[in-house]
Amino acid sequence: MEQALTRLGEEQSVAGKGEVFAQLKDYLWGEGSGTGYVEAAARLGLTEGALKVTVHRLRHRFRELLREEVAQTVAAVHEIDEELRYLVSVIRG
Repeated sequence: MEQALTRLGEEQSVAGKGEVFAQLKDYLWGEGSGTGYVEAAARLGLTEGALKVTVHRLRHRFRELLREEVAQTVAAVHEIDEELRYLVSVIRG
């Protein structure tokens, strides 16, 4: 997970969106660190709708990168989804 998060951060930095990513990375697994979308959008100078789209895109790309990272740890492609389900179950407790 850390590798996928690092890669996503690097991609965002290269795209000139490093500061936005830094403020939104806590939203990858939920609503962030107690800050609602309205507050986060205001802080970033975005509309709430634009912030939600940005978070959605970040989550989508994070899932892709996480899938790539997990693929490197399993013996066969068909094991990726099972490993991801296990990972999510461990994180959510």
